[in-house]
Amino acid sequence: MNNVHDTEQVDRANASGRTPVVFVHGLWLLPSSWDRWAAVFDAAGYAPVTASWPDDPETAAEANAHPEVLAGKTVGQVADHVAELIGALDRKPAVVGHSFGGLITQILAGRGLSVASVAIDPAPFRGVLPLPISALRASAPVLANPANRHRAVPLTLDQFRYAFANAVPEQEAEQLFETFAVPAPGAPLFQAAAANLNPWTEAKVDTDNPDRGPLLIISGERDHTVPWALANGAYKRQQGNPGVTEIEELPNRGHSLTIDSGWREVADTALRFINRFTDQPAADQ
Repeated sequence: MNNVHDTEQVDRANASGRTPVVFVHGLWLLPSSWDRWAAVFDAAGYAPVTASWPDDPETAAEANAHPEVLAGKTVGQVADHVAELIGALDRKPAVVGHSFGGLITQILAGRGLSVASVAIDPAPFRGVLPLPISALRASAPVLANPANRHRAVPLTLDQFRYAFANAVPEQEAEQLFETFAVPAPGAPLFQAAAANLNPWTEAKVDTDNPDRGPLLIISGERDHTVPWALANGAYKRQQGNPGVTEIEELPNRGHSLTIDSGWREVADTALRFINRFTDQPAADQ
């Protein structure tokens, strides 16, 4: 863990003595996409840690100016990076992740590293079999060109609107795009797309580990990128675990549900779940 951003947050969490909550972003976003969530969880008595991916720039402007620093990151590299961060915490954290961050969250839970986990519109792992047309279309800007496996790929506004912001007004979609969108490494999408063909894929989850802990999967009803079929497929794979396993669908929400104007509803849903499995006082709802 050589990222100054991560080190400062881990030190702050350890100094607080509180239960940490580690937030893991997905493709086309940065740790700052969790800033409002961090404030909510801090007010609820937790120590928020907005985890980076390896080499994440601090700002969207910097990421858009230097996309090459984002290229080439794989699911395994990101999972190991966040696991190292968790290893530096004094207390076992809860983990919350969105999209590919939701996949990373389940990988970490499968390693027994979290006290409770919330995977929001999580990218699929090996064994999740549905292949919805909307998910293929959302990932087409990357998967259409094999060379993108080694590149960082930006989305156009139209592509962002389809993949993330289809359930919000056009003006809000443009604002989200300008505020949050950054290029994303292509490798994880290729890994997820081929996961069921590759027994050695990094995009796999140990769903049987009895130390996995409680898991909530949140699905946005109108999500194009990770529609219900994929979220529910992950839920079905996780149901065999002895830990609590739940899924909740939020009506009329798309893939931008962690950053758009309805983010607080999603944050409160995650917070209520985590509160059930920690000794933190209940948050004011």
